[in-house]
Amino acid sequence: MSPPGPLGAAVVCAPLGLEWAAVRRSLSPVLVRHTGMGPDRSAIAAAELGSEGPRPVLVVGVAGALAPGIDAGHLVVADEVRREGRKAVPVPTARPLAAALRRLGLRVHVGPIVSSPVVVDGAGRTALAATGALAVDTESAWLADAAAGGPFAVVRAVVDSPDAPLVRPGTPVRGLAALHSLRRAAPALLDWIAATGPRTVALAEPRSFCAGVERAIEIVDRALDRYGAPVYVRRQIVHNAHVVRGLTRRGAVFVQEVDEIPHGSVTVLAAHGVSPAVRAEADARGLSVIDATCPLVAKVHTEVRRRVGRGDTVFLIGHADHEEVEGTVGEAARDDISGEVVVVDSAEAAATVIVRDPDRVAYAMQTTLAVDEAEEIAAVLRGRFPAVNAPRRDDICYATTNRQRAVRAVAADADLVLVVGSPNSSNSVRLAEVASRGGVPAHLVDDAGELDLRWLADARRVGVSAGASAPGHLVDDLVTTLSGLGPVTVTTTTTDTEDIRFTLPKEVS
Repeated sequence: MSPPGPLGAAVVCAPLGLEWAAVRRSLSPVLVRHTGMGPDRSAIAAAELGSEGPRPVLVVGVAGALAPGIDAGHLVVADEVRREGRKAVPVPTARPLAAALRRLGLRVHVGPIVSSPVVVDGAGRTALAATGALAVDTESAWLADAAAGGPFAVVRAVVDSPDAPLVRPGTPVRGLAALHSLRRAAPALLDWIAATGPRTVALAEPRSFCAGVERAIEIVDRALDRYGAPVYVRRQIVHNAHVVRGLTRRGAVFVQEVDEIPHGSVTVLAAHGVSPAVRAEADARGLSVIDATCPLVAKVHTEVRRRVGRGDTVFLIGHADHEEVEGTVGEAARDDISGEVVVVDSAEAAATVIVRDPDRVAYAMQTTLAVDEAEEIAAVLRGRFPAVNAPRRDDICYATTNRQRAVRAVAADADLVLVVGSPNSSNSVRLAEVASRGGVPAHLVDDAGELDLRWLADARRVGVSAGASAPGHLVDDLVTTLSGLGPVTVTTTTTDTEDIRFTLPKEVS
């Protein structure tokens, strides 16, 4: 497939002379065009610029705020530009551009900007505010045509607001504050321009939800349908902030420990598993428990329980602060258990760990580890303890292994790798680490809003994956955001096919 075509030179459109004077030097060597005030002059400038073909166009200037809490000197970044009688123009790069501006210490709001052919005040502003728009100007919607389908963005600095109308003695001071904010914004605006251009995006396959995560989320959904809200969930059902927020809106209540749950309540145990002590406490409180533990995590628990029940020392390769590891360690915390679980989190720890009987040892693994690092630790243990019993099969789950293999494949031919996932998701963090060990810059982003424009300046081939707990629509949003910076060719690199599905507990089946 041929790569996307090139773009013309970027141009910054500043409608007013004062706006042009405020930013032209700080944005050098980018062309800053004084396009003129109002829709007529904006339409003429847009027609001229648009006739030269697609190019990045960034509109900067002042505006009036429509919503409360947006004050003079604040910036509004448009996520869409509206105008009466015309379809709204989406701006998919609004959130990363806003993040770049916030890094400069600026106050930034993201939302719709509406363009009006005349200056709007009073009741007219109230009506526009009711539509959800954040600011009003008289040019941006007409200047959108200047991009001719190329990258387009709008940054407006607020001069007046509902609490401080335009025709007031303080307007000149507020105007100076707005122009000062525009000048301060220049480094972020240059980052946006540098990030524009054609690129290819290689999607790793498989990516996003695995069967265990789908099962856990479905359990909470069905519990809400069957029993009604609230349904209590101990810890995050899966390690993803977007999933948790979505279920919270439906009526799920997330708690840290079961002692926070009212007696007798419907309670879901999260996918990472819990210790026997947690189950016992839930029973003591009379909770109606639905177990969403991933079957692959449950397999590790069963094996560890069997080993420590025989008096063995089990080396648990993993991170001590991870919920899955906490639950697995708990399998050795009963009075009738003579063995123990020792967490080993590195090859260095494996080289120095001491046990009471080196002939009665075994090891198990946290299911979401990086395969190569886990094997390095296991190799040290096998070298030090020849009698060590290995798992019957690799504890690291198939989804973790498959996603790591896929991200290596896209990283091999990428300038940059982006992994979608929350920072507390072990498998997502490991994906970024696996990609970076291949020598390519790799970053974990919770969603497209965390995309740093500076990463993209020289990245024309971008690999994209997502952790097993990240919803697929977040990957779609990220690709849409990248397409807002220039034409994108999307390919898929498939290394494995997954068709596993786990059965649901009887309480919700």
